[in-house]
Amino acid sequence: MLALSLDMGGTHIGCGVVRDGELLGSVSINSEHAGSLESLLPQLTAALRTLLKVSGVTEEECAGIAIGFPGIVDVRSGRILSTLKKYEDAIHLDLGRWATEQFGLRIRVENDARMALLGEHYAGAAKGVQDAVMITLGTGIGGAAMMLGKLVRGAHGQAACLGGHLTVNFRGRKCTCGNIGCAETEASGWSLPQIVRETMGFNQSSLACADPIDFKTLFAAARNEDVVAHTVLLQCLNVWAVSAVSLIHSYDPEVVIFGGGVMQGAEAIIPFVEEYVERHAWTSWGTPRVCAAILGANAALLGAVPLLSEAF
Repeated sequence: MLALSLDMGGTHIGCGVVRDGELLGSVSINSEHAGSLESLLPQLTAALRTLLKVSGVTEEECAGIAIGFPGIVDVRSGRILSTLKKYEDAIHLDLGRWATEQFGLRIRVENDARMALLGEHYAGAAKGVQDAVMITLGTGIGGAAMMLGKLVRGAHGQAACLGGHLTVNFRGRKCTCGNIGCAETEASGWSLPQIVRETMGFNQSSLACADPIDFKTLFAAARNEDVVAHTVLLQCLNVWAVSAVSLIHSYDPEVVIFGGGVMQGAEAIIPFVEEYVERHAWTSWGTPRVCAAILGANAALLGAVPLLSEAF
């Protein structure tokens, strides 16, 4: 199967042409300062058309367009139901109409973390596994679960995809979602600068001169034995590990997959979470495997084929 694929992240939108488990071509569009999703549609249309041409694929050969979106969606209707501080006009857009008018193709819209898990199940770390959960670490924190080979979605489209909004600290920071102490507000890309600046000793830290303060900078400073960086990184590692245990207790997976841009630090993240899960997860059969996404940043793009193949 051939498909067009979009992965709408917090700061970038990945665009791709997919053939089964292979990415024929891809490009990333900066969306960090975009005022609306509607304003980006002409750019996305042009990018997909260019990719089709470069890949030697025609629109007629494609089965459809799959979109991974960072919010709550109704995959059956192709509508975006709720979003949080990003692409807020998306709930009013008819993306199905856009896909038909521009490409003559049907559309499927899914939560971005779910689409990444579909990709990993199809051609990555969850291949051959019937029960899995995924945590995506980036600007925000995404979650997804698969049970008996099927994605967990729920009656209102929000089951398992709000993993970043599970409470990890009931005395913690208020999250943009309204909850207190969400994983996102305690250990994600958007909350990291504030967390670092509020950490004791910040003014004496190398991070005081960093611009931007992101996870790449944090990991580098921690490797250079910066005390503030080490303190914040340890907090983040614990938050991610606690989130993994919560998903294990909720969905009984065989494997816990970590993906997203923060996985540039996988050599520190995976062993820490493995050890935490070994100590704290209650299971009746053994310990779920903890691993990094094999498909990396392309996981959601490669989820296009299984998403478009799914029958409802």
